[in-house]
Amino acid sequence: MGHVEHLPGTTTEHLDSVKQGQWQAFLSLTFAPTARGTRLVEKAHRGPLYIQKPFYPEGLSCPHAYLLHPPGGLVSGDTLSVSVNVREKAQVLITTPGAGRMYRAREQQARQRQINEMTVANDASLEWLPMEAIVFPDAQVEMSNRIDLTGSAKVIYWDVLSLGLPAMHQTFEQGRLNQNLQIVRDGRLVLQERLVLNDSNRALLDAEIGLRALPIQGVMVAGPFTEIPEATLEALQERTKAAGFAVGVTLIAGFVVIRLLNDCSERARQLFEQCWALLRPALLGREACVPRIWNT
Repeated sequence: MGHVEHLPGTTTEHLDSVKQGQWQAFLSLTFAPTARGTRLVEKAHRGPLYIQKPFYPEGLSCPHAYLLHPPGGLVSGDTLSVSVNVREKAQVLITTPGAGRMYRAREQQARQRQINEMTVANDASLEWLPMEAIVFPDAQVEMSNRIDLTGSAKVIYWDVLSLGLPAMHQTFEQGRLNQNLQIVRDGRLVLQERLVLNDSNRALLDAEIGLRALPIQGVMVAGPFTEIPEATLEALQERTKAAGFAVGVTLIAGFVVIRLLNDCSERARQLFEQCWALLRPALLGREACVPRIWNT
């Protein structure tokens, strides 16, 4: 049995935030190889942020884990922090059961923060495949994702972001967003993606060199590859060209990076799932095994 720790979450700061209707939620997870396959050996949490007991639909070596946030979204002053540590030779796929929501900010304009920090050891792999995040008009959002890889560690990551509420014809005309992704390999920053939207650069929403008035943007990263099979690249190019919306595929420092813009988060996620099914066997030696929660 691994050590399981629950943070008490009873600091004065924490209690004050709860009284004000704010959550400073934290979840820390460690996965490691054992005689019974990859297991969740350590966890700690504070506030309404949990992990469901991992499933093993593709055998004991690669569990599927679902992050749960019962409130379903962030209001002004909320912070969600997730720390994932994948130890040497462990493999894990992490997803969420539904879209995350960043709600309209209160009058005091306090920020809503989501911070994810992931560490993947040598010869280990992490698949970070959440459902989309919806940023409501007038939200004040900071989203930070950092992935630290060591040695031959591998990662497949995606992020789909909906700006405003497209189905209700509400655009992100007001509010602030600072979104950042960093991938570090052996202590060196190899990839950084950043999106900043505020009153000073709101024109980027409609600009041809910006978001082209399209509310859905996404990025997917897979790697690092030592060599990508030509058949995989060809299939990837064919699939993205047939998408029917703006998609770009590039290779950066051994990582396949796919960026997209469109007006439908479901179509964006479906394309990323199709690309994942192509890239996963080439990178991790595993055929795609769709998490059951995606089918509900």
